[in-house]
This record gives sequence, structure tokens and C-alpha cells, in this order.
Amino acid sequence: MKRRKHNINNKVNKKPINNKKVIFIGLIIAAVAVSGILAVFLSSAAVHNVNMISNNDQDTKASLIKEISNPTYTNAPALGSNKAKVVMVEFGDYQCQFCARFHRYTKDSIIQNFVNTGQVRFLFKDFTINDKPGDKASTLAAEASYCAADQGRYWQYHDEVYKNSKGENVAWVNKDALRQFARNVNVHDIQKFSNCLDSNNHSNIVQQNDNLAGNIGLQATPSFLLMSTAKSQQRPLLIEGAQPYSVFQQAIMNAQSSST
Repeated sequence: MKRRKHNINNKVNKKPINNKKVIFIGLIIAAVAVSGILAVFLSSAAVHNVNMISNNDQDTKASLIKEISNPTYTNAPALGSNKAKVVMVEFGDYQCQFCARFHRYTKDSIIQNFVNTGQVRFLFKDFTINDKPGDKASTLAAEASYCAADQGRYWQYHDEVYKNSKGENVAWVNKDALRQFARNVNVHDIQKFSNCLDSNNHSNIVQQNDNLAGNIGLQATPSFLLMSTAKSQQRPLLIEGAQPYSVFQQAIMNAQSSST
């Protein structure tokens, strides 16, 4: 998949596209849909069982929804109640400045008003679009988050990285800085964290998330998928960019109403 580049005007890491803030994507629509996204969604499942792919294969679709809406790594859990009627999944890059903007100005309000009240379950998955050949800083930062997760500090570390974000490919992501972030959030065993980072223990988790983002047709960071847990066939909502809180609020309300 061709990686998208930064575009300030859209508040999103991507090339210029249609300026819709919230659009429906064809995750579970019928074969008559002409969107290329559907084909890519189906190709994701084909990696697992290519002989069973069909546009009417409900098991394949259910499996894909499950992969999207559940944590990739047990030690990096979702925030919120498992009984929440809406799942919100962010696909982000730790070097993405608009991902950092979302985390600094919008995420806490969503957590307070929807996650902590049991209405929404929130997940993060890596989409490392800012990696460069020979300098995969986004992947390195993502791997570090899972090294922190091994010691029960995933979300604390996740937030700390975004708190210290300085933009894309400006050399702020390095092992010394990532170790300092671990100290800042009280990761107990820094040597264990450092060994984990040096050995790339969690590269497979990052790659799995990144592949998922590419396979379902995402082209920008941050990208958010909102899904009803009550209706597995409901089309997810896609939000691109660090949009205002009001956009997320309305989208969550729409997802909630579709689950009743």
C-alpha cells in the first residue's frame, strides 16, 4: 500500500482527498458496492483462509470485525467496559502530529464522557505510516509501548509518548528517549524494558496492526472506526483526522442509536 504523506489542511496524515469528516466505509456491504475498500477488507480475510472468501461469507466478516474490535496484545487492553455498545478503534502513528493533537485535546473528553461511563470501549492499533527505510522510528516507538505493557504500563506509556511528541521524522524518537519515557511513567524494571526494546520482541504485534490498517483500506492517521457491538452487520463509521470533539460526539451517538 502506498503510504500517505502529511497534509496540514485536513488535520490528518495523508494526501488530499474528499474533505468529508465522517463517512461510512463498506466493511460489510454487498458485492454491488464499487468501493475498493470492500475488496481490500475481503483480502484481509483471504490471508487467513483464501478458499473461503465470498461476499456473502458471514463468518469471514465476523472474524474481521473481531480482529478490528479486540486488542492485538493481551497486555495492552482496551479502555472501558466489555459491555459497551460501541467500540472505537484508533489507528495511529506515534510520530503523527495530528494523532498527538487528538490525544492532547480530544481523547480525554471522550474517555471521561463515554468510556468511563460505560458507553464506549476504546482501543488503539498501530499504523506506522511515518516509518522510513532504515529508520523505522514509528515502529520503534510502538514496540516500546508493548515493552511497557509487559510491565502493566501500556496506556501510561502510550500517553507519555504523545505528550512528548515533536512531529514527524525529526529524530526525537530514539532508544534513549523511549527509556526516559519508561522512567517517567514508573515502568518498574528499566533493564527489562531496555532488553525488550533492543531485541524487538514485539515487532510482530506492530506489524500485525499495520497490516490490518493497510488491508482494510485506511490511508491516513489518525483514523477511527466506530462499531456497534449489538449489530455485527452494521456498517462501521470512519472518522479521519484530529476532528473536533463534537464530531466524535455525534458519531458515537449515531453508533449508539444504530445499536438499539
